[in-house]
Amino acid sequence: MIHNHTFEVGGKTLSLETGRVANQAGGSVLVGLGETVVLATATMSKTAREGIDFLPLVCDFEERRYAIGRIPGGYNKRGGRPSDRAILTSRLIDRPIRPLFPKGMRNDVQVITMAFSVDKSSSPDALAITAAGVALAVSDIPFAGPVAGVRVADVDGEFVVFPTHEELAKSKIDLAVAGHKGAISMVEAGASEVSEDRMTEALEFAHKMIKVICGEIEKFAKKAGKDKREPILDKADTTLVDEIKKKEAKTISSGIFDPDKAKRESAMDDLAKELISKYQEKYAGDDAMKKAIPGAVDKAIKDTIRKFIIEDGKRPDGRKVDEIRPLEAIAGLLPRVHGSGLFTRGQTQVLSICTLGLPGDAQSLDTPLDEVTKEQRYMHYYNFPPYSVGEVRPLRGVGRREVGHGALAERALRAVVPVDNPEYPFSIQVISEVLESNGSTSMASVCGSTLALMDAGVPIKAPVAGIAMGLMSDGKKFVVLTDIQGIEDFCGDMDFKVAGTREGITALQLDTKLDGIPAKVLADALAQAKKARFALLDCIEAEISEPRADNGRTPRVESVKIEPSKIGALIGPGGANIRKITEATGANIDVQQDGRVVVGADTGEAVERAVAMVKASTASLEVGTEFSGPVTRIIGRGAFVEMPGGRDGMVPTEKLSTVQVRRPDDLVAVGDVIKVKVDEVDSQGRVNLTALGLNPDHPILSGKEPPRESTGDFPGGDRGGRDRGGRGGDRDRGGRDRDRGGRGGDRDRDRGGRDRDRGERSSRFSDGDRTERSERSDRGDRPERAERPERAERSDRPERSRRDDDTVPDVPDDFPTRKRDDEMNARFRPRR
Repeated sequence: MIHNHTFEVGGKTLSLETGRVANQAGGSVLVGLGETVVLATATMSKTAREGIDFLPLVCDFEERRYAIGRIPGGYNKRGGRPSDRAILTSRLIDRPIRPLFPKGMRNDVQVITMAFSVDKSSSPDALAITAAGVALAVSDIPFAGPVAGVRVADVDGEFVVFPTHEELAKSKIDLAVAGHKGAISMVEAGASEVSEDRMTEALEFAHKMIKVICGEIEKFAKKAGKDKREPILDKADTTLVDEIKKKEAKTISSGIFDPDKAKRESAMDDLAKELISKYQEKYAGDDAMKKAIPGAVDKAIKDTIRKFIIEDGKRPDGRKVDEIRPLEAIAGLLPRVHGSGLFTRGQTQVLSICTLGLPGDAQSLDTPLDEVTKEQRYMHYYNFPPYSVGEVRPLRGVGRREVGHGALAERALRAVVPVDNPEYPFSIQVISEVLESNGSTSMASVCGSTLALMDAGVPIKAPVAGIAMGLMSDGKKFVVLTDIQGIEDFCGDMDFKVAGTREGITALQLDTKLDGIPAKVLADALAQAKKARFALLDCIEAEISEPRADNGRTPRVESVKIEPSKIGALIGPGGANIRKITEATGANIDVQQDGRVVVGADTGEAVERAVAMVKASTASLEVGTEFSGPVTRIIGRGAFVEMPGGRDGMVPTEKLSTVQVRRPDDLVAVGDVIKVKVDEVDSQGRVNLTALGLNPDHPILSGKEPPRESTGDFPGGDRGGRDRGGRGGDRDRGGRDRDRGGRGGDRDRDRGGRDRDRGERSSRFSDGDRTERSERSDRGDRPERAERPERAERSDRPERSRRDDDTVPDVPDDFPTRKRDDEMNARFRPRR
């Protein structure tokens, strides 16, 4: 049976439907908002998994390009690894629903959400959280829901739920929140230095919208939901736990308090082994009790730690609840990289490295639910190697945790990095390498990256620091912990990460093991985090207070604006001109469609040379424009000089120098760099140049030295691939333009092997006149070809060369020859 339900929240209409699709899943629902439709399914295994001490929950968000009416690009049309956005959305679904399953449940649970149709104006991630909550509510899976998710923006001072992309672009807050009627259970936010009070107001507004949605889901589940199954729960024997805590309190307390993580964990491992062995001997005849002893010992240790913190305010490393571990900040640790920062907080240490590149180095984002490919100029990546926690495991691709922590650090710094400043054209990549871990490496990455960015000279608006807050609660009393370490995260109830500047918050992330966190507790945590954040900023600013003006390692960059119509002239045929500039200067050149040319190099000199060549290549060649260029070819009428942009202009022989010569190669040679001026630009765009009076330092053109002796040919005379367009009737004909001398009766041409001695003309014709072929009556009948006698060899006639003859006459060096086809530009290769 198909069930439908429609309601409004914050002026937006949501629709729910179940019973139409995916009916063999434990629970399935279609959720619609505008033109976005998301399918969510929730399924649980029939039996519990043995030998584990956690809930085997898997959440996946599946992207499909068909949702926006597109076929995937590239060779793989099916799709491959989930995008980072799909991974982050899967984490958003997992975090709020995991605490709401029965404690001790070990059945496999899988929640899959798929965006079947996506409205191009908004993102489906928050809707997928709500869809997962509805699927669990109508399923047969035991679940203490319902749960819902919303996205909130702050547009012109008003909060908007499920905002469009345009509204988010104008918003100071991008806030994703999930929870249930009682409290908030997940927060993920990016902000532009928003105050703690304004962020608290946004969280309260989000929870208000969540309560409306959860009320509607309850109505829908009553008429469309299935009966819940009874899972087999794996719970520690409370009697045994109480016995261990009572009898072993002193033993446990002596092993869990040590400021050194390695010593403390080693002592706790030894303590656990000792207690397990002791109680297994005591209950040697009770197999069920022996099986429960490891879990009971573990819970007894955790409960003891929590008791000391909640009741006595005593933490495992001896700190107060609002005390930060020892801090150290070092900027510029590495000698060759553009920027580096090492940040240490207790036994958590992160090294961040900043690398700068041109706009073309930006990351292209082509995720399945994006209508267009986007470019990301600021990239932040996070790596967590096994040695950072003293473990040994294979190095594989990054997991969801690494993707999530990198995205959080990137979100925290995006508000201060000049990614939208056209005056700062760099692409920025920051990689955070975790060297040592004992809690909150993601926030240490934020601090280390601030150091690296300022060391690289990136003009960030303000330094950013991040701190992780924890929570311990017995249901009545809440204790907020500043700067939690690993064991406190493991035993605690909340991991609340706050990053920002002195002006306000730039990023939030909340995970909790409780059903939810009261709004007042979150407000207290934000206030306590602000105090800690300022202490971290003091440490960072004591090392480096502002971005370096020049650290000697960052690349030099300069932007040049050209007319878009001249981009082709800058690039040149097949990229020849821009390639010549990069090879000559060592600079990298990035050309934007709007005519902005970004030039970058390791030295300022290389940038200046490249910028000069770019300007010269795109300068308007008007009459009177002067420039210098190499001589590329020489023909009988003059010399060709390379102009800015790669084309050639011709300098007639009489315009090379006042010295009177017959041939241009008497004055210049191919490769000579001379200064010329545009003398004429004809109606067809052909440029004629003059060098008269412009080369006082050239020994021959200035008349200081006599002209060269002519060699008889013209180096580079063949036009090759140089395209100057037609030059009318008097044009360079390639290799055929050679000195033929006078054109009188005696042309004195070398006719090759055909110039043979024919004897006196009077001896060949009896009447001294040439007889017409048709009047030769004395030739008689000619025999058939087969009957003809072999022609006698004539001693006075040189034998023609044959194909199989090994003797080939030598060609004089000064004999003008035509270039081989493979040396000619294909555009001008003659057809055979």
